[in-house]
Amino acid sequence: MSTVILKLSNVESAYGPIKAVKGVSLQVRQGEIATVLGANGAGKSTILKTISGILDPRKGTIDFKGENITAMDPALIVQRGLSHVPEGREVFPLLSVRDNLAMGAYTRRDPDGVARDLALVFGYFPILKERALQPAGLLSGGQQQMLAISRALMAAPDLILLDEPSLGLSPKLTKEIFEIVVRINRERGTTMLLVEQNANMALNAADYGYVLENGRIVMEDTCARLREKDDIKEFYLGMKETGAREGQRWKKKKTWR
Repeated sequence: MSTVILKLSNVESAYGPIKAVKGVSLQVRQGEIATVLGANGAGKSTILKTISGILDPRKGTIDFKGENITAMDPALIVQRGLSHVPEGREVFPLLSVRDNLAMGAYTRRDPDGVARDLALVFGYFPILKERALQPAGLLSGGQQQMLAISRALMAAPDLILLDEPSLGLSPKLTKEIFEIVVRINRERGTTMLLVEQNANMALNAADYGYVLENGRIVMEDTCARLREKDDIKEFYLGMKETGAREGQRWKKKKTWR
């Protein structure tokens, strides 16, 4: 069985008097993709912000690679091998694509490794190489999402937190982004914790899933078993028939290793 790389124990987080995360406990195993599903406002993004140190928890502990990182400074968390791709991309719009990628590697002191990873992300996303000297603010939404993921990869992380990577993207671009996410996980062994409203994509890309409602985990299981549960089918997978066909294609791609 894989080693647990990230563990949350009874974590509670709030915005002022509003408690957004209520006693959440979850685990992410090394080399896997885990996903957290839930409606808008369920607390999914808050979990990721709490893990990465953007938001201090009111209660509970967060362990990463066996170390307690609860409420640690975000820069120190990045140095320990955890990168966060935030909701809405949040690229630096006035900086070039190349400079955005350099910002992702700011904690590193291995220029040869940085050069290799730059070539790697250009291989995953060739459009970024073509537009390397352009300001990031001129990229399309999909290209900015590619840049945000690539910027996270430039830190050479052991774990990437992905917050709503499909937000605002067309179905075609969403499919392309998820294909690359799975490819990165399979080829590099990069562990991922994915927050996503597109349940069809998330459950077919990930290995293990958690369902969040009103700040609490109400269900967890392997994604294969979650896809067969009636509640998941009714509330998350009952949107359209194409989702089932898409899922079959993803199952085939999940054999990559």
